[in-house]
Amino acid sequence: MESIDKIKVAAALLLVGFGVAGFYALPADQSVLRSLAVVAGLLLAATVLWFSQPGREFVDYARDSIKEAQKVVWPSRKETWQVTGVVFLFVGVLALFMWAVDSGLAWVFYDLILGRG
Repeated sequence: MESIDKIKVAAALLLVGFGVAGFYALPADQSVLRSLAVVAGLLLAATVLWFSQPGREFVDYARDSIKEAQKVVWPSRKETWQVTGVVFLFVGVLALFMWAVDSGLAWVFYDLILGRG
């Protein structure tokens, strides 16, 4: 990363910091103005980052991510319900198994070994 890009990233971080500082500097009853201070800091920081190499690389990465997400084949409603049913069934069976193991171990340790029945 070039030194000018480092300066741009540092400036963007400062702008975000100024936005947050503005949020806390304004009175509590000015909630809209406080929120606008943060939004303005974020927008100014995004604008500065837009013109830096890391910012352009992030935008390219985001575009590629959106393209990949559009390629996903989403399951149908029927498939979703079937998989959800299998998950619930598995969780129920696992819960029964864990209860049986816990009860069995409690019986072995407390009743047979320690005799506290």
